[in-house]
Amino acid sequence: MTNSHQHQADILQDRYALRVAARLSGGAAELPYEVTERLRAARVQALSRRKAAKASTATTLNRSGAAAALTFGDEGLGLWGRVASVLPLVALVTGLVAINVIQNDNRAREVAEVDAALLTDDLPPSAYADPGFVQFLKAGGDRAQ
Repeated sequence: MTNSHQHQADILQDRYALRVAARLSGGAAELPYEVTERLRAARVQALSRRKAAKASTATTLNRSGAAAALTFGDEGLGLWGRVASVLPLVALVTGLVAINVIQNDNRAREVAEVDAALLTDDLPPSAYADPGFVQFLKAGGDRAQ
């Protein structure tokens, strides 16, 4: 049976169980106390078995207060399944490292271009640090010859 067929069979079983439980609960008020206690004990035992069976399935729903999380069990995952589940994470980390290397190279290239422009310019680099140079640029940059 495939996973979807098994899931549909589980849903049908659950629906049938709910209908049977509703019918049995309807006539429970007329039964003697001893019988109702035995039925209660059997119901608790059946529920504990059902919970144990559901805990071993691949997909479970974990509840914690008002929050619920759908988790996937480790059933059916062999070596290749685990490798395939880790592969997207490895690809993501590799991509992030590549982006970081490329960005660092681009920044170094930009700084090198600025340095080359400063060193090959007619003005000495100390002129750019002079406060009067900013005023010179604001005034229009006309050179007196």
